[in-house]
Formats: sequence, C-alpha cells, structure tokens
Amino acid sequence: MPDPLLNDPTLELVVCNLCGGTEYTLRFPSTRTELSLDGNWQAYCCTYPGYGIHPPIVACRNCGLVYTNPRPSREAIKHNYEVVEDPLYLQERVAREITFRKHLRALERFTGPGRGRRLLDVGAYVGVFVEVACEAGWDAVGLEPSLWAFNYARERGLTMVRGTLEEADFDPNSFDVFTMWDVIEHLGDPLGEMRRACQIIRPGGWVAIHTMDLGSLFARLMGSRWPWLMEMHVYYFTRRTLRELLEKAGFRVAAIRPEGRYLRLQYLTTRLRPYSASLADAVDTLGRLTGLDKLPLPVNFGDLVTAYAQKPE
Repeated sequence: MPDPLLNDPTLELVVCNLCGGTEYTLRFPSTRTELSLDGNWQAYCCTYPGYGIHPPIVACRNCGLVYTNPRPSREAIKHNYEVVEDPLYLQERVAREITFRKHLRALERFTGPGRGRRLLDVGAYVGVFVEVACEAGWDAVGLEPSLWAFNYARERGLTMVRGTLEEADFDPNSFDVFTMWDVIEHLGDPLGEMRRACQIIRPGGWVAIHTMDLGSLFARLMGSRWPWLMEMHVYYFTRRTLRELLEKAGFRVAAIRPEGRYLRLQYLTTRLRPYSASLADAVDTLGRLTGLDKLPLPVNFGDLVTAYAQKPE
C-alpha cells in the first residue's frame, strides 16, 4: 500500500548522512496507513508501542547506511522531542537504574572512575543516567530538549541544560566523557552531532554511544518483523556504519559490544503486545504465576550495542 504521506509537504528527502550519497535502495517499505499514523509527538515517546509502523526505510547504495527517507524535517523532529511527555517511562525507573549502573561500570573500564571529572549525557530524558553517574563520583550534566523531562530531572536536583547540542553553549574541550544512550538513531544529523561531540570533549576523552544493531543476528533473522523498525527511529546502524561514523567524526573506536538492559516482566508485556498479543499473553501469565512480573530481569537479544571511542590525544 502506498505511504499516505509521500506527498506531504512537511516531509523531506535527505541524502546519506555518512557519505552524502543520493542513490539508495528500498530496504523496508512503509507500513504506515491512515489509521496507524498518530500525526503528533506521541510516536516519539520512548515507551511508544508502535513497533513495525514506520515510513520507507532505505539503504545507501554507496556506503550501506540505512535510514528513513522521506522523513519529517529536522525542525519537525526537534519540535516533537521538545513537547513529548512520557509518564509511563517513570514506571520503569528501578529497572532503568540497574541498566544504567551496568552501562556505567562498562564505560569506566575505558575511562576509569569519575573522581569529579565532567560527563555530558546527551538526550538525558528524566536524568536517570545523570543521577547514577553523580552517585558514582562524576560531575555529570544532562542535555535534554523535552520540557517535561527537563523539569522532572531539575526537580530531582540534577544539573540539566535544555536544548540540543547544536544549541548548547559548551566550551571546547570541556568534558571528559560524552554519553548517548538510545539517542543517535533519533537524530536528524548524527554525523554533525558526533563532530560537535568531538569538539567539546578533551583530548583523550571518551564517548559511549548505545544504539540498535541492524546487522545483528536477531535483526537479520527477524527481517521486516524486527520490532525496532518504528516511526521514531530515523537511522539504523550496523557495527560497521557506526564505526565509520565515529571515525569520520574524529574518534578512534576501541570496542563495539552487545549490551542488553533490564526490564520488569510486567513492562515487557506492554512492549510485546502490539507486536504479538499471544506472546504477550503467555509472558504475562508466566509472570503472574511465578511472581516475577514486577522484578527487573535481564533482556539481551544481541541487537543493542554500545560503541566506546576515544578522542586522540
């Protein structure tokens, strides 16, 4: 079925963000319909359940980067993230704290402990990772465009800056570490963002970029049924294209590793239901029978990775 928004003037065709190429092949046809389109910021919530609903997804014929095309303009995407509100996200706070402590331990194997050094978390949302990093001794700052999430984090006493990295007035070489958890796939210009990151990180500083891996075994087995194919994601990296992006931005990549997360079984069923109601019912029943429905459990299908890269001395 043709995408109902292909002629929408609010959409734009874009060139490949990695190589500037203009030729591409269709990788996943649009699954959007008049009934499935929200047409507002709700499709940009972290907890939005619209798995499998997405615009056309293409692959660059030159470098292989996969991205949505056409898509909303960068300004439209930015606006959606400024106004988004996501109370459901807060219900999973305990599991997210466990996940971010695990991420921080992995990061510190490269960076060493905080000891008052400066860390910038971009796309910090309600500031869970910022809070975890501060507790571990980092001088952590969160950057977040959502007014709702920004206010929530500020109310918890966290140091936050509202806006985007392009708008923020950070001095060059002013941070030791830069983190981005499940953010880069949402950005209109990931290469530009990583180049800005390279400017504000001190020589010898580190970045940690966590995102989906379209080249993972699970993603390849799932094909068009891979649940991360959805409206809010505009870039789909593989380990190769993520490495090339970071290197082009001026970093040396040390490692790209699979890293899962913790989810309550009760929450996991809400994520599964739009994708497979029968599977969600089975997991929900199992959780209630075993009493595990509210416990944070590790989930790792190998299709989420973290890249660790260093700015040269």
